[in-house]
Amino acid sequence: MERRRFGMRPGLDVMRAVLAGLGNPQDALKVIHVAGTNGKGAVCAMLDAILRAAGYRVARYTSPHLVSINERFFLDGAPASDAALEAVADRVLDVVERLERTQGFEVTFFETLTAMAFVLFAEAKPDLVVLETGLGGRLDATNAVAARNVLLSVITRIGLDHCEWLGTTHAAIAEEKAGIVKPGRPVVCGVMPEAAKEAVERTASLNGCLFVAADEHVTADHLDPMTLTSALRNLPPITCGLYGAFQVENAMTALTAIDVLVKDCGLDVPDHAIVAGFTHVVWPGRCQRLVRDGVAVYVDGAHNPDGACALRDALRLGGVRGPVGLVAGYCGDKDVLAHLRIMSALATHGWATPIRNARSLDPAETAERMLMAGFAAAEACADLSEALAKALAWARANSGTVVVCGSLFLAGEALVELGAFPWGVREPDANELTLR
Repeated sequence: MERRRFGMRPGLDVMRAVLAGLGNPQDALKVIHVAGTNGKGAVCAMLDAILRAAGYRVARYTSPHLVSINERFFLDGAPASDAALEAVADRVLDVVERLERTQGFEVTFFETLTAMAFVLFAEAKPDLVVLETGLGGRLDATNAVAARNVLLSVITRIGLDHCEWLGTTHAAIAEEKAGIVKPGRPVVCGVMPEAAKEAVERTASLNGCLFVAADEHVTADHLDPMTLTSALRNLPPITCGLYGAFQVENAMTALTAIDVLVKDCGLDVPDHAIVAGFTHVVWPGRCQRLVRDGVAVYVDGAHNPDGACALRDALRLGGVRGPVGLVAGYCGDKDVLAHLRIMSALATHGWATPIRNARSLDPAETAERMLMAGFAAAEACADLSEALAKALAWARANSGTVVVCGSLFLAGEALVELGAFPWGVREPDANELTLR
């Protein structure tokens, strides 16, 4: 066995060639397609939970994973097994290697996984597939799905991330994300900056689509428990399974999507399924609260400024008191200083750690930027174990709180280290796949 890594390259020609070589498995699926900068994974998890509570068999494809590649492929509420993925990988790699050999193609990591998802789901024959984009939308590998197979497109909150690929303004990024919109298929727009919302609505109009804005369709009166009211239903107060005020916005988007699926696509989703779905949804590593040795620890994958703002505000609204210590690790291509400046409004002390990714920023550089951002003290650590141990000791001595953030890879590693990964203890695989 040989460990291979693939990069990421927007574009659909290679993806379509791979899928054609596999018999176009995506054509057998009914898809709810979700794009956005922040919140799209949580919205996917909410939709999955609600639809399963309504009695539908649901498959879900998301990225990246926190710990193991299996997390990207959910069937009936559980990650795909190693055996299932290995069997599908063999079939996909036969096609990938033939195309690379005969056509000179370079098939990316994400394209390979997306093809695996389509094959796996086509064979499982779920009622619905909740499909999350990877990077962008218009040229994302998941966008190889034809319009006839898409029930609904959902665009979640837009933020400034991957600007080198997607554009430097909210409107430009929203336009790229809205590239998943299909002619005549309804579009749900999450809570987002007005310029981004206008870009999504414009794309919907050009494609002759019904456009529904979540903040115009749903109102939220409380945070915990949240009270959601839409044009179609008035739900009882719900204690959401996901922590943080920003999850209310995600819930508004998910409920709007459900209402559109009911009204315009003929799905049957009763109120009790919505309550059950929101109550029991699991989406780890997003403002996830743990207690270790008497210390509250919040683990979050926030890695861009918008995500940092959401995390900071959620912790403030959640009543986090006392001094806060930050354990942070980053990919080097992120706006680390901007992220840390936002977090410095909450945290005073920092411990920098590497992450299990080839793009990991050196902890010494992270610690230096913590001081530049206004932290009172910062220390570079050799690994996450050391960083957590020092942060927890500091928090116990000062009646403080620990926050872990900066990367989804770090969030996954932290959940394993803290014994809180929900689908079994696995060794984090650094976003790699073992392929022959």
